[in-house]
Amino acid sequence: MRPHRNGTLSAEPLQGFVLVGFQGGPETQALLFATFLALYVVTVLGNLTMIVVITLDAHLHSPMYLFLRSLSFLDLCYSSVIAPNALANFFSSSKAISFAGCATQFFFFSLLVTTEGFLLAVMAYDRFMAICSPLRYPVTMSPSACARLVLGTYCGGCLNSLVQTSFTFTLPFCASHRIDHFFCDVPPLLQLACANTALNQLVMFGICGLIIVGTTLVVLVSYGYITVTILRMPSTSGRHKVFSTCGSHMTAVSLFYGTVFVMYAQPGAVESMEQGKIISVFYTLVIPMLNPLIYSLRNKDVKAALRRLGQRHTAR
Repeated sequence: MRPHRNGTLSAEPLQGFVLVGFQGGPETQALLFATFLALYVVTVLGNLTMIVVITLDAHLHSPMYLFLRSLSFLDLCYSSVIAPNALANFFSSSKAISFAGCATQFFFFSLLVTTEGFLLAVMAYDRFMAICSPLRYPVTMSPSACARLVLGTYCGGCLNSLVQTSFTFTLPFCASHRIDHFFCDVPPLLQLACANTALNQLVMFGICGLIIVGTTLVVLVSYGYITVTILRMPSTSGRHKVFSTCGSHMTAVSLFYGTVFVMYAQPGAVESMEQGKIISVFYTLVIPMLNPLIYSLRNKDVKAALRRLGQRHTAR
């Protein structure tokens, strides 16, 4: 429904929204455009490089690196759901997005981000099995088991996305059509609804909180056992190598879960949209850009694979 000028509601369906984005004049918009573009280009190049290297180098065809390739794919996809449209809107006079386009953007963003949360927990479980049960590891983390785990993360992400999208986009948006954000997300959309959104907020906080708490517990328990196992290792070099590998994953987990928790899983998140925009930039562009750097710069196997790929290209 849409409001008449006298304040009453009409039955005319909402045709679309306007993504307000960031405040500021042309200079500010140009600076933000350059920043977003730089972050997105580095994100695309970094994650594509990880996908290509892991695919082409046989030394990296292990569960750990296959999960890492899936992580790079997710980072590449969900940043691409947001960044191109945000970049176009910096110099757009209308900044319009259709109702269907907004719902589609939110569906895929929610699906991919939730899937990444589950995948980070799966990666922690993989490290737990590799370090704490090395004899059972080849059987437990067989190719078919890894495929099922990855498929399960997408199923979980799809289920959450279907629930969040259906709950959000069945609301009547009659207060305004201007979304105070640079992409379609739940908190700013709830502010536009002219119905009671208490149930929607409860669903958002409940599901997101459950996902974050559940996956965080998997990570913490896994790394608790990993830490005990590492401390029992007689070899100092062995401890250092394992800590280095696990440290990369813990860094990625802390960055991702921390920002998502602040945005979606604590009351009051929908109240401060300006703070929400900054947090959103962090987990939609900065974290996908940092993940390939975190895993490549601190991983000798990936650096060796990059050298081999470079030598193979030079030899041609």
